[in-house]
Amino acid sequence: MIPTRRAAPMTGPMTSPMTGRRRVGVLISGRGSNMSSLIAAAENPGFPAEIAVVVANRPDAAGLAAARAAGVPAFAVDHKSFANKADFEAAMTEVLEDHEVELVALAGFMRLLSGVFIDRWRDRLINVHPSLLPAYRGLDTHARAIADGALVAGCSVHFVRPEMDAGPVIAQAVVPVLPGDDADALSARVLKAEHRLYPHALALVASGRARVSEDRVIFDGVGFDPDAMLSTPPIR
Repeated sequence: MIPTRRAAPMTGPMTSPMTGRRRVGVLISGRGSNMSSLIAAAENPGFPAEIAVVVANRPDAAGLAAARAAGVPAFAVDHKSFANKADFEAAMTEVLEDHEVELVALAGFMRLLSGVFIDRWRDRLINVHPSLLPAYRGLDTHARAIADGALVAGCSVHFVRPEMDAGPVIAQAVVPVLPGDDADALSARVLKAEHRLYPHALALVASGRARVSEDRVIFDGVGFDPDAMLSTPPIR
């Protein structure tokens, strides 16, 4: 069910007056495992963001139940119920605005967003992608890395731009490609890294440590921050 009250357009940051934390909306399409990692991180009162709402484009997305079980408002905005993408995205924006969202995190959201929506949330819309961008944009990232003989793979969190899987990179994590890996084995290893990286990157953005300047990410006034690289535990 979608809230029927239409909120006024946002005119500035919507930091929670109770906690001082940034309010985040998460967009999902399926089980929302990265969504769950963000919710878990935000349970720490010291985390600089709170998950204000979850929106799924599929009513059967398992992540909706997971979000509600964690006490987060969650709504389905079924893309199939709208005549066009503009109406669908307007409905999503209405839910986000109704919950006074400032930052939007894509967590397995499997719909291409329009330039209008991306510009509406420019430099406040982030995504996690299962490769070390700019390598392996698009789909089948793990199979492509294995086919190329890559020794390492990983994941990236980036600000979203209209071009697919493009935009200033906020943080990355590296994992090894092991002998005998298939796409499923590598995917599982990368997903564990995503669950650590995404909360880390969201904290960088929500705290103001990472920001965009001239379409590059600047960390506290410097061009690179070692904290933007998140290593994975040694493989045993």
